[in-house]
Amino acid sequence: MRKIMLLFVAAATSLFFCENSTAGQWNQQLTLTFNNPVEIPGHVLTPGTYVFELGVGNTSQDENVVRVYNKSKDHLYGMFLTIPDHRLTRTNKPVLEFAESPVGSPDAIYAWFYPDDKTGHEFVYPKSEAIRLARANNRPVASMPDQTNIASENDLKRAQVKAETPSGQEVEINTVFGTPAQ
Repeated sequence: MRKIMLLFVAAATSLFFCENSTAGQWNQQLTLTFNNPVEIPGHVLTPGTYVFELGVGNTSQDENVVRVYNKSKDHLYGMFLTIPDHRLTRTNKPVLEFAESPVGSPDAIYAWFYPDDKTGHEFVYPKSEAIRLARANNRPVASMPDQTNIASENDLKRAQVKAETPSGQEVEINTVFGTPAQ
């Protein structure tokens, strides 16, 4: 009887460790440390360690929501809408693309890619921030209406996504990026 119990405990323990070791893959969880402040939509993260992960749910739209937490995941900084971004090559490490910001502002995270993945997550910035970043970088930036109160993840997924051009013109997202936002 004792051998059966030990086998059961060993099997349960190995299952637990297998699930934990792959947990970062299904939700693309990344732990990132920044030495300087960085901007994400509507927030500036101070130097420190943060956890980025995809929303998990039943639809492909859930993959367009990124949650950012502190290192211990006991504080959620927010949920952020993204659109798919594509790279030509894979790397075995996470890749962050930064957008330059005007002098005196921290660099903004434009997109992030999970290791070994060609498809990443480009942040959708509030319109006023997107205009500022588009002008500073001379390239379009995905935008959504300036909103200070998004009550739920569903509200975020329903936000109308456009693109802001460096000239300040708002255009349809697929005109610039060639892919629908959602």
